[in-house]
Amino acid sequence: MQSIELSAKHKSQVEEQLAVLSEGTAEIIPLDEFREKLVRSVVTGAPLKVKLGLDPSAPDVHIGHTVVLRKLRQFQDFGHIVQLVVGDFTGRIGDPSGRASARRQLSDEEVQANARTYVEQFGKVMDMDKAQIRFNSEWLGKLNFSEVVNLASLLTVARMLEREDFGNRYRQGQPIYVHEFFYPLMQGYDSVALKTDIELGGTDQTFNLLMGRTVQEAYGQERQVVMTCPLLEGLDGVRKMSKSLHNYIGVAEAPGEIYGKAMSVPDELLLRYMRLTTDLPREEIDELAATLSEGGIHPRHAKMLLARTLVRMYHGQAQAEAAEDNFVRVFSRREIPEEIGEYTWAGDNPARLVDLLTASLLASSNSEARRKITSGAVRIDGAKVTNFDAAVTVSDGMVLQLGRRAFVRVRLSGQ
Repeated sequence: MQSIELSAKHKSQVEEQLAVLSEGTAEIIPLDEFREKLVRSVVTGAPLKVKLGLDPSAPDVHIGHTVVLRKLRQFQDFGHIVQLVVGDFTGRIGDPSGRASARRQLSDEEVQANARTYVEQFGKVMDMDKAQIRFNSEWLGKLNFSEVVNLASLLTVARMLEREDFGNRYRQGQPIYVHEFFYPLMQGYDSVALKTDIELGGTDQTFNLLMGRTVQEAYGQERQVVMTCPLLEGLDGVRKMSKSLHNYIGVAEAPGEIYGKAMSVPDELLLRYMRLTTDLPREEIDELAATLSEGGIHPRHAKMLLARTLVRMYHGQAQAEAAEDNFVRVFSRREIPEEIGEYTWAGDNPARLVDLLTASLLASSNSEARRKITSGAVRIDGAKVTNFDAAVTVSDGMVLQLGRRAFVRVRLSGQ
């Protein structure tokens, strides 16, 4: 890129964007090209085209996804163009990154339904009125076989096997299908079709993102800059946040559910969650970190700030205050929530506690019910019950509680 002389005003603008957009990222490849693109954008007034590709393989957005979405919002705030590429074509293959086997190919109906849900939920983080939403079947579906062969010629099998997931599968004798090799090439071609300047993704996407640079160069375009964002650990504190692993906080979940889940974040990940998933000022988080290290505040109170902030971001201040009041009342004072589901019991009375738990759907099976009872997770009207053979006299309005957040009010048939 050609060096551009900067005025004091333009230099200040570039440095501000560089500082804000770089903060919280895992890697920018290469950093010098990123700065040069920002310089050219500031001087010419032409916005950068910033791409995020997402294959709609799961319909719910969780706060792990918002790490990169919040970075896109920062680009929007500086006037750059966000290109959301819904992978309705690549979704038929599925991204093989991190997979020990090939993904099931999605039907067109599944892809379209998942895409609609993603786009709706993106609006909780980004300004969707300013985002370009494109489906990559627009260009990938039009390639003829000759063009596909030319695209495939850009990558060797040896280079593809450098990927850890493919390399592991090859060494273990697991099948690798030819169509899986096309995924990074098609993602790279997306950048060609949209003339992308910057592409974002998680650190597990680095190979695919770099492929965009390779493909753009082959097609005579200026290469995009790759910006990776950290992957957020889930509530288990170990594995990446994922709906399939049940260790996630969904942005569309009810306020009380978000609050309760946030309170279960491991202490060692508390500040990481705050930095990556909330809009709290960096200075406030730094001050909180210092106070925590000095023992000036209990982690529980810091978690309440995290929980309150997340609910406020996705449901508003009033809902955040209500969720916190309910949490304090139920879990700190061990009171029963004001609004809980009901189940009508029409069986024997007295009844087996195991039967009550399974019939009311608090437990999925008798064996699960027994485990929950013996582990001390079951209460009746606030009193713990640990004998799974217990016979319970069912009274109208009695409250069954499983764990910290599951409640059912039992009604008697005919009452």
